[in-house]
Amino acid sequence: MAALGSPARTLRGLLRELRYMNEAMGRPYRDTAAYRYLVKAFRAHRVTSEKLCRAQHELHFQAATYLCLLRSIREHVALHQEFHGKGERSVEESAGLVGLKLPQQPGGKGWEP
Repeated sequence: MAALGSPARTLRGLLRELRYMNEAMGRPYRDTAAYRYLVKAFRAHRVTSEKLCRAQHELHFQAATYLCLLRSIREHVALHQEFHGKGERSVEESAGLVGLKLPQQPGGKGWEP
């Protein structure tokens, strides 16, 4: 299993994903219940003087897993919007999609020798 990194980094990543989601809706992310819950949970599970704080590690693991889910969903939506089929394409559009160009006729369209 990969290392989780620091809890602060995970919290910043979660807050970044909240910002991305709320930008689309046009409202500040700090006004959401999700923001208040995340900050409250991370403050409640800070590292204490204990040598092993199981609840803090469990929260961090769950937060990192949720962050991975949110990032994956955002990236999936972006990829889907970019590559989703837009119906029937012309030959020129299809060729351009794979990086090819169609040869140009010397006299333009409909030119006959």
